[in-house]
Amino acid sequence: MDLKRLFLVILVLSVVVSAAIGIVVILIGNFGEFETKVLLTTLTITVTSILGLACGAYLETGRGKTLPTAGIVLALVSAVMWIILIWQMRIENDTYIKSLMSATLVAASCSHISLLSLARLERKFIWSRYAAHVAIWALTAFLLYFIWTNGNIDEDLMGRVIGVLGIIIASLTVITPIFHKLSAGEPNAGEIDAEIAKLKDRIAELETKKGHLARISEDEIS
Repeated sequence: MDLKRLFLVILVLSVVVSAAIGIVVILIGNFGEFETKVLLTTLTITVTSILGLACGAYLETGRGKTLPTAGIVLALVSAVMWIILIWQMRIENDTYIKSLMSATLVAASCSHISLLSLARLERKFIWSRYAAHVAIWALTAFLLYFIWTNGNIDEDLMGRVIGVLGIIIASLTVITPIFHKLSAGEPNAGEIDAEIAKLKDRIAELETKKGHLARISEDEIS
């Protein structure tokens, strides 16, 4: 299944629905509770599609499976939890809210790293990928600690940590495409192996289709 195409279709549909709701509300002039819930639901689906699109693109390169798969699963889980929260409006279970925020946060981190991992980097630039992993997961771990300890962190320390890590992550996000552009076009051995495996899967799929068509032809002749 083409995950990129699937999430892209869902993204387009959710954007169209959101736009349609906005137009209807402007024309009718009535934006009640039901319309708000529908709009928030479509926005949730839109964000989920964006996260899934980033993870799906990296997954299809064959250079990683655990990270993008985890990102897709967590994005879907968080989407379901957000939709439940939107339509229930009141969920007093503190653990549910913390789990929701945690799933959303980790899904976003997996998607961010998956997007950066799409870049093909020369050996002299590969340090930026490792640095991005460290910075993103460090910020994720810090925020998860903040969520599950009910904000039991000094505000000044929290601001400094988030500020420093945020600057590092933003800088690495900006320079990664530049390093990708500066890197040679030739893939490394791991990328070649992944491409070969992908082509083998495609050949096997085509062979299966060919055999199926051959059996159909034989049945028609007989």
